Amino acid sequence: MLATISVASTSFAAATVAAANLAIEAEAPPAATSPVPGATAVPAAPASISAAVSANEASRADDDTFLLLREAARQNNAARTHALASRLPNYVLPGYVEYYRLKPRLREATQDEVLGVLRRFEGSAVADRLRTDWMLELGRQREWNLFEREMALLTRSDDLQVRCYALLARALRGERVADEARALLVNPPAYGEGCAALMTQLSQLNGFSQADLLAQLRLAGETGATGPSRRIAALLGASDTRAAQAVDVPAVAMARGIGANRVEHEIYLVALGRMARTSLKLATVALEKNSSKLSAEERAIGWANVALAASIVLSNDAHDYWKRAAGAPLTNFQLEWKTRMALRRGDWATVAATIDAMPPALAAESGWIYWRGRAHDAQGRKEDAQALYRRIATPNNFYGQLATEELGELVSTPPLAAPPTPGEVAYVAALPAMRQALKFYELRLRAEGNREWNWALRNLSERQLLAAAEYARRNELLDRMVETSLRTRNELDFNQRFPAPHNDILQPAAKNLSLDTAWVYGLIRQESRFVSDARSGVGAAGLMQVMPATGKWVAAKIGLTDFVHDMLHDARTNITLGTNYMNMVLENNGGSQVLATAAYNAGPGRSRTWRGVLDAPMEGAVFVESIPFSETRTYVRNVMSNATNYAALFDKRPQSLKARLGTIAPRGGSGALP
Repeated sequence: MLATISVASTSFAAATVAAANLAIEAEAPPAATSPVPGATAVPAAPASISAAVSANEASRADDDTFLLLREAARQNNAARTHALASRLPNYVLPGYVEYYRLKPRLREATQDEVLGVLRRFEGSAVADRLRTDWMLELGRQREWNLFEREMALLTRSDDLQVRCYALLARALRGERVADEARALLVNPPAYGEGCAALMTQLSQLNGFSQADLLAQLRLAGETGATGPSRRIAALLGASDTRAAQAVDVPAVAMARGIGANRVEHEIYLVALGRMARTSLKLATVALEKNSSKLSAEERAIGWANVALAASIVLSNDAHDYWKRAAGAPLTNFQLEWKTRMALRRGDWATVAATIDAMPPALAAESGWIYWRGRAHDAQGRKEDAQALYRRIATPNNFYGQLATEELGELVSTPPLAAPPTPGEVAYVAALPAMRQALKFYELRLRAEGNREWNWALRNLSERQLLAAAEYARRNELLDRMVETSLRTRNELDFNQRFPAPHNDILQPAAKNLSLDTAWVYGLIRQESRFVSDARSGVGAAGLMQVMPATGKWVAAKIGLTDFVHDMLHDARTNITLGTNYMNMVLENNGGSQVLATAAYNAGPGRSRTWRGVLDAPMEGAVFVESIPFSETRTYVRNVMSNATNYAALFDKRPQSLKARLGTIAPRGGSGALP
């Protein structure tokens, strides 16, 4: 998996070197006569070169100061940010200098100070970021008039807490916002003060009933959110300490018994669900023991909690538990897993019914549209199925490719759009946000660079998006090229979306191992988006995101005796180690690309476990859909979809994703891999 990555663009450095070389060629004078007899003559440096070197050194010094400023702002050190910002009066990122100067002081800053910076940089990404931060402070301070005025000017209102504060402001004006709040409040770990305040206000205004709060308590337990569990329990008049224990130490909470009222029962059921994640047997025994003390709905909720835990470990008992959970109010996560377990059993009636029970936004996701279509097909409703497939059929993603095949077609690359003109590329290159993005990439600040890059793309036409993707290619930002090109819907260039760099290294490596080159490229595209010095949060490195321990193990296996960790950032070494490891996990998994891809991401042991619960062959798409780890499930989908498109490009003929997924057979013998 690729988590946070760091990489530098070479464009600015290359431009500086090129300029210096041109100056040397144009202005280097003849060698001067040495004033000391017998001494070596040293030509005088041209004034323009000396000036360029001095400017270069000054620029590097300013960059270092800017990086220190950013770090000081991250540490909320107001005195240091002010001192450092004062040393950068003419820096190339002036908006960020002012943002970092102001950020540690937002709580105390005057309205005029903040508005002054916003007006100066209005319409930029940094202004939108500052406005978001300020609005969080305004929300905490309950400055609703100013908050709502700024909300109207916010370009990107995707911050969950800002959205919660916006609903809170409307609720305080007497508006009915409960339905919007229910749709918004689905991720307790991200709630923060804003969403907690919204929930409190709605409970006081009777916008949220006890049933709403109990649903939130279940959701907090399901996601392991201790803080929200405490707050919700307090709103329900229950012990926040016991609610926290139910999440963190469920055995202790269960030992206290089920309690005397509805809320205490719910806390007990949360603890039971948490316990089921570590011991299904203990959870089921406890639920059976206390069943007579629970209402019918409470018993169903308990069995739904047990069924979810059983589903996540792919237990065959999950089916019976879901039957006993009939009538329980299910969370979105529970609805998804109930559907997946029905898919594994070929129970299409339950698949259809459970998808129908999903909230509209969830049911509208392409995956559930596809599986709803498959359920229609299985039930003989061919026309309804075809209509659903047509809604999502596209070569762009996993479910779109599967839907395309259900319509009787193979996956092929669309006609190539006309390449962007020099004028179109020049227009994009001149955008201020693009220039700032490149500067951030030069500073190895990828998150900020991506923010500026995406800001520049906001209002571009599809032709301009293709031009921006080409501009990314010219600056060796292949990840930006891919992500930018993916935004087009009609003007399509799959060469941008599916590049094949390092072919001189990768092609022979794959050929020597008899590996499918399309699959290797599909994996690299998912792992690093071709960022050669990508680093993940867990230590994986390079194009193929090889873990250090795995790299050392593979190096020993193939006789690479001089291997050291830093070699993972060399493209040739990284590809050599990565492709050899792919080949090992492929052989270890009977030649199944699905199982090998899962093993590459989650580890061979987990892949073997997921295969080991099979007692009969399973359709590859169903197996992928029911991979227990959401990260690995998404990863395998994307790698297999990528590989299908790469094969279509390389072979110049339509491909079948379904054939690539194949059928997953129960496990046979296998060797040991780390």
